[in-house]
Amino acid sequence: MGTTAAGERPSWDEYFLTIADAVAQRSTCLRRRVGAVLVRDRRILTTGFNGAVRGQPHCLDVGCDLEDGHCVRAVHAEMNAVVQAALHGVSTMGATLYCTSSPCHACTKVLLNAGVREVVYRDPYDDPRARALWAAAGVAVRRVAGEAAP
Repeated sequence: MGTTAAGERPSWDEYFLTIADAVAQRSTCLRRRVGAVLVRDRRILTTGFNGAVRGQPHCLDVGCDLEDGHCVRAVHAEMNAVVQAALHGVSTMGATLYCTSSPCHACTKVLLNAGVREVVYRDPYDDPRARALWAAAGVAVRRVAGEAAP
């Protein structure tokens, strides 16, 4: 996310996007590594990375299952973050999503139904249907440019 001079602290956006970068390192999809962090009141609620359905083979082990250039074996990071909240009884109402990539249309629908009120991302993922849904819902979507963590 860039370097800071001695004594400087990263902004909250930089802080949570750096954590999303670390979460993405757990991804098991060969096509794209994505990390997501759900946050409310500057506190992490859950994290998620893209990977296979629980108990199923990972892309790393058997390759991606591609349809129209998209891996359908992996569950997206944003969805996995919402699933983790559901598994542990954590409300996502009013949360902010920090994600290494902007959410796709399917993830946008899940996030809107989960009550996410803001999305902060670094890398754009061109999905006009997702953008239209966010706009119609009045949800703030912001890009914070920067470099991915190594």
